[in-house]
Amino acid sequence: MGHTSLEKIIALQRNPANIRNLCILAHVDHGKTTLADCLVASNGIISNRLAGKLRYLDSREDEQIRGITMKSSAISLLYAIGEKEYLLNLIDSPGHVDFSSEVSTAVRLCDGAIVVIDAVEGVCPQTQVVLRQAWLENIRPVLVVNKMDRLITELKLTSQEAYIHLQKILEQVNAVTGTLFTSKVLEERAEKEKEEKEEKESEASGGDQVYDWSAGLEETDDSHLYFSPDQGNVVFASAIDGWDSGMAQFAHIYSQRMGIRAEVLLKTLWGDFYLNAKAKKIMKGAQAKGKKPLFVQLVLDNIWSLYDAVVTRRDKEKVEKMVTSLGVKLMARDSRHSDPKVLLSAICSQWLPVSQAVLSMVCEKLPSPLDMAAERVEKLMSVGARRFDSLPKETQELKQAFLQCSSEENAPVIVFVSKMFAVDTKALPQNKQRPLTQEEIAQRRELARQRHADRLAANQQAENQDALPVSCPALRQPKLEEDEGTKETFVAFARVYSGVVKRGQRMFVLGPKFDPTQALSMGCSASDALPAVPHLSCCSMESLYLLMGRELEGLEEVPSGNILGIGGLEECVLKSATLSTSPACPPFTPLNFEAAAIVRVAIEPKHPSEMPKLVHGMRLLNQADPCAEVLIQETGEHVLVTAGEVHLQRCLDDLRDRFAKIEISASKPIIPFRETVVRPPKVDMVNEEVGKQQKVAIIHQVKEVSQGRLSDTLHVDSSGLVTLTTPNRLATVAVRAIPLPQDVTRLLEDSSELIRTLEQLNMSLREGRRIDVSPRTLEAITELKSQLESLLQGRKWRNTVERIWAFGPRRYGPNILLNSVEGYHRPSVWQCLVKGERSGEAPVVRDFDNSIVSGFQLATLSGPMCEEPLMGVCFSVEQWDIQSSSEPQHQDSVEEDSASHEASGDGTSTAEGTSETSAQAEGITAGPSQAKRRTEAGSVDCYGPVSGQLIAAMKDACRHAFQAQPQRLMAAMYTCEIMATAEVLGRVYGVLGKREGRVLHEEMKEGTDMFIIKAILPVAESFGFADEIRKRTSGLASPQLVFSHWEVISSDPYWVPTTEEEYLHFGEKADSANQALKYMNAVRRRKGLYVEEKIVEHAEKQRTLSKNK
Repeated sequence: MGHTSLEKIIALQRNPANIRNLCILAHVDHGKTTLADCLVASNGIISNRLAGKLRYLDSREDEQIRGITMKSSAISLLYAIGEKEYLLNLIDSPGHVDFSSEVSTAVRLCDGAIVVIDAVEGVCPQTQVVLRQAWLENIRPVLVVNKMDRLITELKLTSQEAYIHLQKILEQVNAVTGTLFTSKVLEERAEKEKEEKEEKESEASGGDQVYDWSAGLEETDDSHLYFSPDQGNVVFASAIDGWDSGMAQFAHIYSQRMGIRAEVLLKTLWGDFYLNAKAKKIMKGAQAKGKKPLFVQLVLDNIWSLYDAVVTRRDKEKVEKMVTSLGVKLMARDSRHSDPKVLLSAICSQWLPVSQAVLSMVCEKLPSPLDMAAERVEKLMSVGARRFDSLPKETQELKQAFLQCSSEENAPVIVFVSKMFAVDTKALPQNKQRPLTQEEIAQRRELARQRHADRLAANQQAENQDALPVSCPALRQPKLEEDEGTKETFVAFARVYSGVVKRGQRMFVLGPKFDPTQALSMGCSASDALPAVPHLSCCSMESLYLLMGRELEGLEEVPSGNILGIGGLEECVLKSATLSTSPACPPFTPLNFEAAAIVRVAIEPKHPSEMPKLVHGMRLLNQADPCAEVLIQETGEHVLVTAGEVHLQRCLDDLRDRFAKIEISASKPIIPFRETVVRPPKVDMVNEEVGKQQKVAIIHQVKEVSQGRLSDTLHVDSSGLVTLTTPNRLATVAVRAIPLPQDVTRLLEDSSELIRTLEQLNMSLREGRRIDVSPRTLEAITELKSQLESLLQGRKWRNTVERIWAFGPRRYGPNILLNSVEGYHRPSVWQCLVKGERSGEAPVVRDFDNSIVSGFQLATLSGPMCEEPLMGVCFSVEQWDIQSSSEPQHQDSVEEDSASHEASGDGTSTAEGTSETSAQAEGITAGPSQAKRRTEAGSVDCYGPVSGQLIAAMKDACRHAFQAQPQRLMAAMYTCEIMATAEVLGRVYGVLGKREGRVLHEEMKEGTDMFIIKAILPVAESFGFADEIRKRTSGLASPQLVFSHWEVISSDPYWVPTTEEEYLHFGEKADSANQALKYMNAVRRRKGLYVEEKIVEHAEKQRTLSKNK
C-alpha cells in the first residue's frame, strides 16, 4: 500500500464526522464481493480490468474455489466529494446461510449497510435475514439492485418491462422493512398504553384500544425507512460490467442538456412522470396516458440501446457514434477484443462508474459514528434482565462518551471485539520482507558467492573422503525458519466506540457476566494490580493494525469511531469481548446469531499419538470461528458443532491444514433427535379404529415388561401413573407423563432465554438477594405466563401454570415438572412477579425438594429410547412421601440414624410411617434444641444417601412414566428453499421424495421462468443433498437449508402388529422399513447401547450350486 494513502487514512481517522463504517449484506451469489471489487478498484488497490474477476476480499483458497465468501473481511477506502474527503471502513460479509454468524459480527461494528439484491431473483430468504439483522442492530441500510445486465441478456425484457419488474422488487424489499417497523411500533404502543393504564388505572374498552393501535401506525413517520430512488438510497447497477445508474448522475447530465433544474429531475426521474416534448415540461400521469415514464425514457433506454449495439448486434458504427457522443476514450485493444463484454465494461466504467454512485450514496445517506442513536447505545449497554436506568450512575454517564465519540485524552476508552481471526505470522507487518538497500544486496551477493565456493570445495573433499558437507547447517537453517513462520497468530476484529486506543495500553476485559457495581465498589483501575472482581481481567494492546483486505498495516494509535485489528489478545478473549479502561463500562449485549449450530461430528487423529495436537488445533478453531463449538463428551469423544455442511467442511479443512496440521478422521454427522410422548392413537396402522380393550392391553403389556424387572419397588397403573419407592423404603414418588400441546412446546423453546432469566431471578430470591429487573423483562415474563395460561385450557390443565415446579432439561428446556402433590404449596416459579406481597404465611419448601427437581432434570436430559433429550413432556408428581423409620437398620448413615433417634427422643412423637417433613412444611417448630438438630440432619441429608436415592428414584419414575405412554422420536427439520427452472422441476421433486422431504408450496417468480419451491427436509437426510440436487439438475437448482423446527415422526419405533388386519397387511414379522426404528437404532449403535436386531435369520448351511459344465 502506498505510503501517502496510509498517512492520509491516519489523518482522516481523527475526523469521525467523515468516517463511514459500513458492511455489504446480501443473499448468496447476489454479487457482494464483485461490488466490493469495484469499490476497491476505485482506490487503485486493484486494476479496473480485474474488478469482479479477482474477488480481492475472498483471500482464502476455498473461497476462490467455491466462489462464495466464507468470512467477513474489512478494508479502508478513501473517497472525495468536492473538497470533502471521506474514510470508508468497508466490511464484505458472507451470504451463505451457514456463515450468517459472520454477518452478525460485521453488523455489530457498523453504522450502515449496503444491501445488495439480484435484479432477477429479487428478495430471497437470506435477504430477509440480513435486513432483520440490520434492523436488530439499529443500522441504516441503502439498496443496490445488482445484475441489471441479466434483465437484458437473460430475460430479454424491454426497458418498460424492466421498469415494472424493478418496481416490484422495491415493493418486496419495502414490505420486509415495513413488517419489521410495524412490529416495533406496536410494541412501543403496547408499552405506552400499559404505562398510561398504570398511571390512570381507568378501564378502557377493547374498541378504543383498536382505534389507538391503528393511530400509532398512522402517527409515526416511516418515510425515511423505505427504499426509493427519489430519496437517493437506491442504485441500479451491474457490478460485473462496471456500471450503475444513480439518480444524481443522470439528473446532473440531463439538467445541463434539457435546462431543467437537477433538484426537479431528482424528484421526478423515478415515479409516474413523463416528458411532454412539445411543452418541454415534466408532467404526472404517464401510466394513465400510456406514455413512457421518465426513468425509462432517460435512463433505461440509453443503457438498453448500448447493450443492443455492443453485445447483441455488435454494430461497430453505432458503437463508435455512442462513444463519441459520450466523450469516452477507448483503447484499440478493447475495441478489437473478441469478447463484447470487454468493450462494454470499458465504455461503462468511464461513462457510469459503479464506485461513483455507490460511494457518494454511502457518504450522503449513511450515518457517521457521531450520529449513533441513543436507543442503540442503551440497547448495547443493557445486558440480560438489567434495565439501563438501574445501572450505576457512572455507567449511565458513559452514554455521553458513546454519543460524543470523543478522541480526547481523558475520554474513557471503550472497544468491542466482535470476533477473533487467524492470520499467518508471515503476513503481519513486522514480519514482512522490506525492500533491500544497495549495500544489503551487495552483502548478500558476496555471501552467495562464498557459499557456492564452500559447496564446490566440499564436493571435491567428498570425492576424496567421506565427509559431511560444510554447508549442511546452512542448508538446513531456512527449513527451521519456515516451520517457525507457519504459526498462526490471532487478530481481534474490533471497533473503538470512545477514546483513543494506543499501542501497549492496558485495558480491562469485561466478561459477559461482569457487573460494573462490584468493580466500582472496589475502585480499581487498569494500570493497578487487578483486584479479585469476578469476570474481570486485564490485557495490553500489543499491536494495532489497519485492516486492508488481505494485508495488515501497523498503527501506533486509533481514535474513536474506527474499525481496527488488535494483536496479542488470544490469551484474554475467546470469541468476542468488551474492552474498556473504565470499570464502570458494562459488557455489551451478546451478538444475535441467526443460524443454529446443529451439525455435529466426532473427530479423532489418524495416529493416536497426535491427540495433543488435535486438542490444541480444536482450541484454536473454536477461537477463530464465531459459530463453531467444540465439546468433549462424557464418552471422551471430541465433537465439533457447526451450522451446516459447507461450514463443517471449512472447519475440517482449517483443522487439517492450519490449526492442528495432522491427518484427522471425522465420523458421520451426529444427528440430533428428541424424544416425546403423544396421545394414544385413535386408528391403527391400517386406519382401523382402535378399540378401548386394545389400548389397555398395550399399556398392560408395557406394565408387565416393567414389573418384570423391578416388581417390588415399581407399580404402573393402567392410567399410566408410575409409583416408585426408593431402595431404602424411605421415599415414594408417583409420576405421570402427559404430552404437552404443540403450541406450548414451541412457546417454551422460543422462550428458553427468558426462562433462563426467570430461573436466575428465582435463585437470587431463594438466596435472599435483590436484583433490579428491567420492566421489559418482567413484562416478557408476565406475557409468557399469560400465553401459557391461554394455551393450557381445559379440565386436564386446570390451574397448571401456577403449579409449575421446574422446567427442564438444564432448568430452561421445553419440558415441565408439575406439582400435583396434595397439601404441598411450594413457592411459585413466577414469584418474581409478586410485588411485596410476602406478608402472612409464606409457602415453605420441603426438604429434598431439590432432589425431585434434579431427578427430573436428569430424566429429561436423556430419555429411555436412545438417551436423547426429551421435548414436549409434562411430568406431574401426584404423590411424594418421605417416611422416617425407627429401625436403625433401614438408615443408610450413622448421622441420619442418630438424628432420627434424637428427634424421636424429644417432645414430638413421630410414629412409624408418618411424614416427618409435613410438620416442617407447615412450619411447626418444637424446642430450639430440636430445630438445631433438625437443621444438622437436613444438612447431612442434603448430600446424603436419602437425597441420592430420591434423585435416582425420581429419574426412574419419570422414565417409566414416559414408557407407559405412546413414545415417539422427534427429528430436526430444515426448511429448504430451492430456486429452479421449469425443465428441472421434476428432478428436484425426485431428490426431495427420496430423502423424506415434503413440499409445502411452489410458486413461479413473476417475470421469470424460475420456480421457488419451499419444502421441509429432515436434518438426518440432508447430508449430500445440495450436491445431489446440483448434480441431478446440472447446476440449475441450488438449495438454501435453514434449521426450522422439531417434528414428531409419526411411526412408532416399537410397533408390532396386534390386530388381524395388521397381520394380513404387514405379515407376521412386520419387517417393512420403520423409519423411526432405523433412526433410533442408529443412535443407540453410535452410543454403544443395546440394539435389538437379528443378525442371522436362518442359520442353515448355505448350498453351493456347482456350475453346469
